[in-house]
Amino acid sequence: MAIKKQYLKSKPVCKVTFSVPAEEAKCVAVVGSFNEWNTEATELKKLKNGTFKGTVDLESDNSYEFRYVVDGTYVNDEQADAYAWNDFASAENGVLNL
Repeated sequence: MAIKKQYLKSKPVCKVTFSVPAEEAKCVAVVGSFNEWNTEATELKKLKNGTFKGTVDLESDNSYEFRYVVDGTYVNDEQADAYAWNDFASAENGVLNL
């Protein structure tokens, strides 16, 4: 899994590209505090090589908790900037620091 951050000079926004290698998966989405954990809000597109990829514009100078949903299973990104415990899910969420 990979996270790429591209900061815009013209406005306080960071383009964050999420990549998830999941050849066998049918559906992958990224959910988090930036989209109210809506599993349908940010679905990633499957590329020919089996990687799911998508870009989200997020406000800079913020932290966001997030996870991937791979065919209904929540998965963390090992390249997250940090991890935060979530009592609601009884699991850790990845943290993205922009």
